[in-house]
Amino acid sequence: MSLKSENVLFIVRTMGLGGTENVVLQLCEILKGRANKIIVCSSGGVHEKVLKDMGITHYMIPDISSKRIDDMFKIYFKLKKIIKEENITVIHSHHRMAAFYAELIAKDSVKKIATAHNTFENKKKLTHFAYKNTNLVAVGEMVKKNLTDYFEIPNKQVTVIHNAIKPYNGKSHIIEQLEKDRLNGYTLVGNIGRLSEQKGMVYFIEAAQKSLKKYPNTKFYIVGDGELKEELIQKVKDMHLENYIVFLGYRSDIQNIMSQLDFVVLSSLWEGFPLTPIEAFSVGKTVVGTAVDGTQEIIINRVNGLLVKAKDIIELSEAINLLIENIEFRNLLQKNAKQSYLEEFSFEKLSKQYIDYYEGL
Repeated sequence: MSLKSENVLFIVRTMGLGGTENVVLQLCEILKGRANKIIVCSSGGVHEKVLKDMGITHYMIPDISSKRIDDMFKIYFKLKKIIKEENITVIHSHHRMAAFYAELIAKDSVKKIATAHNTFENKKKLTHFAYKNTNLVAVGEMVKKNLTDYFEIPNKQVTVIHNAIKPYNGKSHIIEQLEKDRLNGYTLVGNIGRLSEQKGMVYFIEAAQKSLKKYPNTKFYIVGDGELKEELIQKVKDMHLENYIVFLGYRSDIQNIMSQLDFVVLSSLWEGFPLTPIEAFSVGKTVVGTAVDGTQEIIINRVNGLLVKAKDIIELSEAINLLIENIEFRNLLQKNAKQSYLEEFSFEKLSKQYIDYYEGL
C-alpha cells in the first residue's frame, strides 16, 4: 500500500509509561509525514502531551481491557464513530482487546495490524477471533512462537520486528545523588521498571542484600513507580538498607540515568521483548537479566551481558558480584552491548522494517 494515502489509527490501552506506549510513540514518529493522517485512541496518560507536541490527534476512550458492559458499549460506539469520521483505512492495535474491537467494527476494506508485545496462555477463543483477519507483528521470536504454537495462528500471518530505542543524544545532566555516590567510591547498580510483580523487584532487593555483605561499597537504585512501591520501600526499611537501596521514583530520562550507572539489572519474571536491555546497550552499559522469553533474544550470556534464572536470588547476587569485582570483564561486555545495539536494535533499523512492512501490505 502507499502510505501517503492511508489514515492510520493506533489503539492502545493507555499513553502511560510502559514499553508498549513507547513503541506507539516511535511508530507515530516513523509514520508522521509518510501517512496521510495518524490518530491515537487510549484511556490517556502522561504521553498525551508528547502526541500533542507531535501534532497527532488523540481520542480518549475507556480502558479497552475493561469488562464493564457500559465501558464496552462506549468503546465500541466511540471507535466506530472515529473510524467513520476520520475515514480510517488502517487500524494498528496494541492490545488483544483493541484487535477484538477492530475485528467487530472495521469493514473489510480497512487493513488491520496488531502488535503482540507479550506472551500469554489464556483467552484462546478471544485471541483467535481478534486476530483471525489481522496482520500480526511479534516483537520477538518467543512472542511469535507463542502465537503460532499456543494460539495456533498460521506462521505466515506473523512477522517479527524487534523493539528498538532511539540513540542517546549524549546530553547528560548530572544526577546529584549518583554523582555524589560515585565520587565516594561506590559501584552504582540500577534496576529500571514498573514496580509490579512482573519486574521481580523483591528478588533484586534480596540479591542486593546478599551482595552488600561482600561488597558494602555498592549502591543499588530502583527507578520507576507502580502498585508495589510502598511495599518495596517498607521491605527495604525492614532490612535496614535505606542507605544502600535507593528509590529514585519515575524518571523520563532513562538513558541519562543508565549512562551514569556502572551496570543495570533486569530481574523480570516474564517479558515479551523488553526495552530496558536495549536502552542500556544504547548507552554502552551491560545488563544482568533473567533468562525469560524475549530477554534471551537480547542478552547473550557472557557476550553482551549475563543471564540468570528468574527468582534465583543466589545466582542473581553472584552475577552482580562478578560485574562489581571484574571491571575488565564488565568493560568487554559493555563494548559488545553497544555493538549489539548498533547492529540489531537501532531506531533506524526499526524505522526501515516498519516502513517496508506497511508498504508491503
